Amino acid sequence: MVDQLFEGNRAFLKNDLAPNRAFYENLAKGQKPEVLWIGCSDSRIIPEQYTNAKAGELFVHRNIGNAVPPLDLNAGTVIEYAINHLKIKEIVVCGHSDCGACKALDADLEHDHLIPLWLTNLMPAKKRVDSTLAPATSDIEKADRLVAIIKENVRLQLEHLRQYPLVQAAEADGRIRLHGLYFDIGSGELTTID
Repeated sequence: MVDQLFEGNRAFLKNDLAPNRAFYENLAKGQKPEVLWIGCSDSRIIPEQYTNAKAGELFVHRNIGNAVPPLDLNAGTVIEYAINHLKIKEIVVCGHSDCGACKALDADLEHDHLIPLWLTNLMPAKKRVDSTLAPATSDIEKADRLVAIIKENVRLQLEHLRQYPLVQAAEADGRIRLHGLYFDIGSGELTTID
């Protein structure tokens, strides 16, 4: 697989970089994205591809389940850099269909050590959905329940994001806006979560 990555890089150099050399030379001088995109590590999820964003337009932070743990050093550092240094104007938390992290909230993870700990950052979303939906009895109901958990998780992560004092201040004075989005892998559609 690593050989394929190098082959892909050679194709990129020939087909993309060479005809757009000025763009890449300018990009090499620094970045000025306007959006911090917090998304999932899922290999099927490429925000630049499904938003048609160019290199340098999104500052991306990815992890399992697009989590924003309250006062987490990793997420906090990304947020601080994005707001204070890159002067981003918008923060997106984007969930996606068939999210393995949200599915794992119902799974038996007895042989895993770190994953269950990480999933505590998502568990309140599952509990909220469980309190409003009857137990699923069909495959359609199970699929609908999963989508509900995924979307509720985005809402939860936005709540977590707003626990960061820097985000609170920047949102209060109008320097940033927060958005919850949902990406459907099968249809390719990106939608807003209310």
